[in-house]
Amino acid sequence: MHGEDGIDAALVALLALLWQAHQEGGGKPWSLAKLAKRAGVQMSTLLRQLNALSGAGLAIVTTRENGGGAASLSVAGAALCASVFVPPPAAR
Repeated sequence: MHGEDGIDAALVALLALLWQAHQEGGGKPWSLAKLAKRAGVQMSTLLRQLNALSGAGLAIVTTRENGGGAASLSVAGAALCASVFVPPPAAR
């Protein structure tokens, strides 16, 4: 199901996870297994979502023949997440 703005909630959740990885690891990619576990989705679902984000230029995905791989935000993805997931200013 898509939201009013046409963005799938699962993609937003995955972007949030990639943003978390970006902030915690200084841009170092998280393994696909770690992302699937954190997202609570099957690997096939994760790969489909990452493919959509990669196609939009928001993520960089590397896969290996043995089924492993990793994903991280692209520069454009990091910029988008910085503007979308920025914490609200502290109330004074």
